[in-house]
Amino acid sequence: MNPDSSTIKRRYDRIAPYFEGIEAVMEGLFFKNWRKKCWDQVGGHHILEVGVGTGKNFDYYPKNAKVTAIDFSEQMLKQAIQKRDRKAIAVDLELMDIQSLCFADNSFDTVIGCFVFCSVPLPIKGLKELYRVCKPGGQVLLLEHVLSSNPIMAAIMNLVNPVVVTLVGANINRNTVKNVKACGFKSVCVDPRSSDIIKLIEARK
Repeated sequence: MNPDSSTIKRRYDRIAPYFEGIEAVMEGLFFKNWRKKCWDQVGGHHILEVGVGTGKNFDYYPKNAKVTAIDFSEQMLKQAIQKRDRKAIAVDLELMDIQSLCFADNSFDTVIGCFVFCSVPLPIKGLKELYRVCKPGGQVLLLEHVLSSNPIMAAIMNLVNPVVVTLVGANINRNTVKNVKACGFKSVCVDPRSSDIIKLIEARK
């Protein structure tokens, strides 16, 4: 199943006001700690966050960095703008599709995304855009949930994936590590603390 961007946007627009509530339990139990681990690895001054969503990563932004953050859902971005203003976070927020970034080549020291590529209709296209806008020697950091390596669990994930995509627009059976390795990076490393399903990936251009 590969819905186009407009379909996925509509699904995220629909759930935007309830998104943080929907994920609250998983966020508190698992995702929050993983977000911190991911952002602790950020280097450089000029940072691009892709798939900013409702701004769940604002608390982890490094001090004194110039951060630009994008999302393709207008309603999700609206939630992020409200949170930015409420918390006085220094970030430029822009409405943009990760598959067609409006930035020059070699623009950012670090490009980072947390649980984003489950929702990108054409993940290889999106990853190649991250490669393009990352500076030579820079890093792309991705925190992603992926298809399990356990055959039984993988079969279950593949079975229920169409339902999850229809409800919230996210795929739970992506092979994101393999996809990153196909995009020309000099090195791709998976943090050894990663679990079977949640992977912390660092790619160097």
